[in-house]
Amino acid sequence: MADTDPDELERRIARTRAELAQTVDAIADRVSPKRVAERTVADVRSRAGTLATSVSDALGMRSRPVEFGDDPERLWDEEPPNLAPVLIGLGAVLVVGAAIVLWRRRRR
Repeated sequence: MADTDPDELERRIARTRAELAQTVDAIADRVSPKRVAERTVADVRSRAGTLATSVSDALGMRSRPVEFGDDPERLWDEEPPNLAPVLIGLGAVLVVGAAIVLWRRRRR
């Protein structure tokens, strides 16, 4: 007769309502525009940091803070990195991207 006990049923209903309220609050918090924007900003910052690290590693640059009074000619410990391959690659990506955009517009 425990299943038909009115007090037990009321406790189950109250517990279920509390759990449902928590679930709805969690969903509302997760999809709120403010939270979505915060997560997006955090993701972009993380990806930008990773990209900057990988580019500096590819160029053979060691990161160190520039201090006031540093000689601009001695910002790199050794020889400044050769940026020509990076700039050529960037230009190629831009040209291919522009070509794809133009090709798609002409197909319409």
